[in-house]
Amino acid sequence: QVQLVESGGGLVQAGGSLRLSCVASGRTFYAMGWFRQAPGTEREFVGAITRSGGSTYYADSVKGRFTISRDNAKNTVYLQMNRLKPEDTAVYYCAATYSTAYVRALSYNYWGQGTQVTVSS
Repeated sequence: QVQLVESGGGLVQAGGSLRLSCVASGRTFYAMGWFRQAPGTEREFVGAITRSGGSTYYADSVKGRFTISRDNAKNTVYLQMNRLKPEDTAVYYCAATYSTAYVRALSYNYWGQGTQVTVSS
């Protein structure tokens, strides 16, 4: 049984930081990614990391501010978010895929329930 559980969201002022965690249980995946969705919008890719090698890829909107990392022993991925902006406000979802095309949302097989991140100005 596959389950993804996000945690670490909350309310923070602009310029602050948050660290999100996602624990994947049940299976091992090729890559895990982070997406976000604000009300009335489509899902937006944030970043992803592969299990083997730890290759990362980020959306332009978060490059230099967000960092994704992993702990394979715990099947956990992290999203460190620094210098947060109000436009970062969204529900953040972690996802897992067996595919090498880990930048594409359609490539992901499993999704967590999301954690709310709210950045005030």
